[in-house]
Amino acid sequence: MAFQDFDHISEIRRIDRQRKLRKRVAIALVAFILLVLIAVGIFAVVSSEEKEKEKEKEARSSGDSSPKSVARVQKLIKTICNGTNYQASCSRTLSDAAKKNSSLNQPHQFIKVAVTAIDDEIDNAFNKAKGFNLKTPEEKAALKVCKKVIDDAKKDLKKVISQVDTKNLLDQLHEKSPELNNWLSAVMSYQQTCVDAFPEGDSSAQMEKNMNMTKQHTSNSLAIIKNFSCYLSSLKQTIGTSRRLLESIPHSLDSDGLPSWMSHEDRRALKGNKKDDKDNIKADATVAKDGSGNFRSINAALAAMPKQRKDRYVIYVKDGIYEETVTITQEMTKVTLVGVGSQKAIVSGKKNVADRVNMYDTATLVVIGEEFMAKSMGFRNNAGPDKRRAVAARVQADHSVFVNCRFEGYQNTLWVQAHRQFYFNNVILGTIDIIFGDAMAIFQNTLIQVRKPPDGKQNSILAQARVDKFETTGFVLQNCRIEPHDSLKSVKNKVKSYLGRPWKEYSRSVVMESTINDLIDPKGWVAYKGDFGIKTVYFAEYNNKGSRANTDSRVKWPGFKVIQKKEAVNYTVGSFFPGDWITKMGAPVHLGLY
Repeated sequence: MAFQDFDHISEIRRIDRQRKLRKRVAIALVAFILLVLIAVGIFAVVSSEEKEKEKEKEARSSGDSSPKSVARVQKLIKTICNGTNYQASCSRTLSDAAKKNSSLNQPHQFIKVAVTAIDDEIDNAFNKAKGFNLKTPEEKAALKVCKKVIDDAKKDLKKVISQVDTKNLLDQLHEKSPELNNWLSAVMSYQQTCVDAFPEGDSSAQMEKNMNMTKQHTSNSLAIIKNFSCYLSSLKQTIGTSRRLLESIPHSLDSDGLPSWMSHEDRRALKGNKKDDKDNIKADATVAKDGSGNFRSINAALAAMPKQRKDRYVIYVKDGIYEETVTITQEMTKVTLVGVGSQKAIVSGKKNVADRVNMYDTATLVVIGEEFMAKSMGFRNNAGPDKRRAVAARVQADHSVFVNCRFEGYQNTLWVQAHRQFYFNNVILGTIDIIFGDAMAIFQNTLIQVRKPPDGKQNSILAQARVDKFETTGFVLQNCRIEPHDSLKSVKNKVKSYLGRPWKEYSRSVVMESTINDLIDPKGWVAYKGDFGIKTVYFAEYNNKGSRANTDSRVKWPGFKVIQKKEAVNYTVGSFFPGDWITKMGAPVHLGLY
C-alpha cells in the first residue's frame, strides 16, 4: 500500500471523528434544552401547586370548603386510586376520610389513610371470626393460629404507619418503599395464613369472606406506594438526581460476585470458608446433650438470653439429636445457632397434620425474631411420608440467613412464610411442595433432594404463595442442584416430579443457573387445580443445565417464560434484596449472576 493511501485513510478517519463530535454536541444540546424545558415545566407545576396550597390554607382558616377545593381533592383521590386493583374500595375509603377531615388534601396524607384502613379492617375481620360456631378441634386450633398471625400483621402495620406518618414522606418514599413493601407483603401473607389455617369447608369460606376487605386495603396500599415510588423515581432520574441502584450497575460486582466497593477485610470474611469448630466461635452459650456445655437443650440456652440485648447472641450446639420444638420468639433478635455439622447437631420433631395438629404448629424450628442466622445445623421432621403436611422449619423473621444447614422432611419441609430470607449452601429433602410460603427468598448453592412420595402422589419442589400482583415476594433458586434422593432413584421414571406449582394466584418462582436432573418431568411445572393461576403466575427459567434443563417441552402457560440475562439480573441477590443486610451479617453470598 502506498503512503498516500495511508494519508487518504487518515483523512477519512479525521472527517469521521469530526462528524461524530458534531453529532454528540448536537445530542447534548438537544438534551440540555429538554432538561431546561422539563425543569421549567416542573417549576411551573410546583409554583401552581404552591399557589393552590396557599388558597386552600386560606380557605380552611375561614372554614371554606368550596366546590373547587372539593373537586381538587376528588381529582387527587381518583389519581391515587387509578392504579389499584380495587379502585372502588380505594376511592370510598379515601373519600370518606376526606369528608370527615377537610384538611386531608395532600398525597402523603392519603397514603396514611390507606394503610390505617388495613389496621381497622383486620380488627373487624378477626372480631367477626371470634363469633364463629366452631365445632371441631381443628377449627378451634385454626382460630388460635389466626390470633397469632393477626397479631404479627398488626405489628408490621405499626411499622408501616410510623414510616408513612410524616410530612416529607414523598421526598423519602423511593428510599422507604422496599421496607414498606416488605412489611405490607408480610401483612398479606399473614392474612392468607389465617384463612388457610381452617380446614376446607364453611369456616374457611367464611374466614376468607371476612378477610376480603382487609386484602383489598392491603393490595391498594401496596399499589399506591409502588405507583408513587415509580413516579418519583422517574422524576428524579429526569432531572438528573437519581441514585445509583445496584441492579442498574451489574458491572459493580467483581468476578467473585462481591461489590467492588467492599473493604479487603469484609471481602476476605465473605469469601472465606472457615470450619465451624469451637475454636472459631465466640459463643455466649454452649449446648451439649452429654452435659459438657452450659445447657442440655437449645430452648434452655434461649431462655437464658439476656433481655434487651442489642448485640448478637451466639449458641454453639454440640453433637446430638435434640428432640424439641425450638422457637425464636419476636423478642429474640440477632440469634445465631452454630452447630458442629448439619448431620451431627440436629433438632428433630414429628408433629404432623395427620395427627390433627394444625400445619402452623407442626414446625420443629420456628423463627420469628429478626436477623436470625443458623450455620451447620440440621432441622428435621420425622413424621414420615404418610403423615401429610409436617414442617421441619417455619421461618417468618425478616433478614433470616441459613448457611450449611440441612432441612429434612417429606410434604411441606420448609415453610418460608414471610419477609426476606437467604439460604446458602444448604441441603433440603422432601416430596410435595418441599419449599412453600410467601416470603422473598433466595436459595444459592443449595442441593435439593426429592424423596419418594406416598403411592399415587407426585412431587413438586416450589409452591410459592403470592396472592397479589403488587406483593414483592417470590422464590429464586440460583446455582442449585436438583436430584433424586436414594429412595426415589429406582422409581424416578414412575413418579412425576416438577419444579413447582402455583399455590396461589400470583405465585412467583425463578430457577436459574441451576442443574436440573432427569427426575424432573419435561413439562417442568404442574397446575395446582385445573387452570388456576396459569395466566397470572410468574414462573421463569434462565441458563440452567442438566439433562432436564431443556425448555422445549415446558408448559405453554401464559405465566411461564424462559427469560434472558437482562431480566434474570432482577432476581439476583443484589437486585431482588435491596440493601446489604446479608453481607453485614457475615454470610457468604453471590450478589450477581454466576
